Amino acid sequence: MYETTTSIWDRPGDDGGPSLEQLDRRITELAAHIDAATHRLLVLIAEFDRRQGWALGGFLSCAHFLNVRIGLGIVAAREKVRVARALESLPAISQAMARGEISYSKVRAMTRIATPENEAELLTMARSGPASHVERVVREYRRVGRAGLQQAQRQQEGRYLNAFYDDSGMLVVEGRLPPEVGAVVLAALEGAQRAVDASAESSGDRTERPGQRRADALSLLAERALPALGMAGRGEPYQVVVHVDAAVLADAEEDGECCLENGPAIAGETARRLSCDAPVVSMVHGPDGAPLSVGRKSRRVSTALHRALRARDRTCVFPGCTRTGREVHHVTHWADGGATDPENLALLCPAHHAAVHEGGVTLEGRAPDGLVFRTAAGYPITGRPAAPALPEDPVATLLQQNRDEGLDIGPATSRISWWGERLDAGLAVSNLLRHGAGASA
Repeated sequence: MYETTTSIWDRPGDDGGPSLEQLDRRITELAAHIDAATHRLLVLIAEFDRRQGWALGGFLSCAHFLNVRIGLGIVAAREKVRVARALESLPAISQAMARGEISYSKVRAMTRIATPENEAELLTMARSGPASHVERVVREYRRVGRAGLQQAQRQQEGRYLNAFYDDSGMLVVEGRLPPEVGAVVLAALEGAQRAVDASAESSGDRTERPGQRRADALSLLAERALPALGMAGRGEPYQVVVHVDAAVLADAEEDGECCLENGPAIAGETARRLSCDAPVVSMVHGPDGAPLSVGRKSRRVSTALHRALRARDRTCVFPGCTRTGREVHHVTHWADGGATDPENLALLCPAHHAAVHEGGVTLEGRAPDGLVFRTAAGYPITGRPAAPALPEDPVATLLQQNRDEGLDIGPATSRISWWGERLDAGLAVSNLLRHGAGASA
């Protein structure tokens, strides 16, 4: 005699454990509790990112911080940061997730196109169907909801590119390019981004802040273009002339001249970074500023030594950084008596080289295994942080914390009102388009 479905559903497990019905209720309830807790995590991430707490530790981005500090894969970490930022301007979706009513998977999909104008429509859809429906509608919306191109003639007439130093000493580059030219530029930048960040999974990958990553890529493009134009090479690099007094080079806090030739003043620590692995030419000036004598170049890391460093370090030596170590750093600067030998040299990516010199991060010890990075506050940075202490029953603690927050979460909290009906994606997209254009993340 066959058992009825109902009896199988209600029957305890073979070991006397919970029935299938009880397991179903526990799974759905715990999942809703986890979604509510995930929302609190996203709120904390958004605030930490907004206040750039990650930068104080020398991390390249909030995603890099999450990758090192809590063990998230870099792609998952970037998504967490993106969603956290998006939720700050989407109160209805944010509140629904905070109550455990919708899953992180649905929120992640919706925030790719959500705006304050269409979030109510998206939220209705998320409460009415599974995550696969939400993801399909988002894909269709992004496919049909893009703006058209302007007329080619107007694009040609409107193209320009300007570059100038602003009052802060930063070089400002601005311009507008026709789409076909822009596509070439973006393709070149994307290729450079892959070289800058060895962990990039695709040309469309995002890290900390896209603008910062493109700036690093543009620097790499310029460095590689100069040799092709017959202007540089490893043996004789392109020249960026810095005028700096010896006193400033020895102590970045000292007063004295420190500026780019035909450019703005720069910080003493910036001059020390630029001279970490560069030919240094001593120049004596007379009272009227005219050069009286020019010395010989010195302290450049040889090609053979540079090759050995690449073989030893492979990537930037900052914890958790997988970018190419493009710049040689003297742990003890040669101006402070540091030797140009392997134990006093380490490869850093441009961002972390700047962090060590201008960002307050310190590096000490002997390469390759004795190096210690510290934040500006003096705390050691490590790629293997100690696991936090957990309560004896983390699940019970989580449930109690949610109850203390006033959340009434049960098995039906995130239940959807769907009975298997076929999704009309076209109608869903039309409804969204009536509520305004969405973001394209």
